Amino acid sequence: MYMKVIVTGATGMVGEGVLQECLGNPQIKEVLSVSRKSTGMTHPKLKEYIVADFLLLKEGDKTLNGYDACFFCAGVSSVGMKEPEYTRITYDTTLTFAKAVGPKPQMTFAYVSGAGTNSSEKGRLMWARVKGKTENDLMKLPFKQVIAFRPGAMKFTEGQKNVSKMNKFLSRLYPVFKIVLPNATSTLRQVGQAMIYAAQNGYEKNVVEVKDIKILVNSALK
Repeated sequence: MYMKVIVTGATGMVGEGVLQECLGNPQIKEVLSVSRKSTGMTHPKLKEYIVADFLLLKEGDKTLNGYDACFFCAGVSSVGMKEPEYTRITYDTTLTFAKAVGPKPQMTFAYVSGAGTNSSEKGRLMWARVKGKTENDLMKLPFKQVIAFRPGAMKFTEGQKNVSKMNKFLSRLYPVFKIVLPNATSTLRQVGQAMIYAAQNGYEKNVVEVKDIKILVNSALK
């Protein structure tokens, strides 16, 4: 099944990795990157939509029409942030974007959340509560399916430009993490492949943990 997809956050590590997988997948015929600045990439499949502030997007934005899936990879660390600011960037921005692309019953919305997200919207960790509320409210929207991806530690893909020094260091330790913490580590390539397969075929769960990412990848490779 050929698809046209939207990817957000392609100027960050996760979004760039997912974008690479989409551009390399023969079943994806068009990719629209939506971000605050250009990716600096050129590819026959790639289109760009530069949006200075996602909160300014209107429902039913015409530029976002005609796509089969949205891979929402934009996000920020909560380090140093107060809850209102983090909520505005994480919850408000994501829900505004979801409403701008539809919601449409033929479209899958895949949201990159994070391991440890709290679906009860309670608990001690602020970021986990906010992410939990974001997941929950996305799932109330009438998309074909909303899938919250909760990757843990991720190894970036060779050739990526948007990788911090810390992530480069951690990726060198990936072989160790893979053995010691197999259900908490994956590669960004696996995350991208899992998102594409889930968008094409659906998945029995709306919350995808690392072990589910690997199940989806194995299904994609069969």
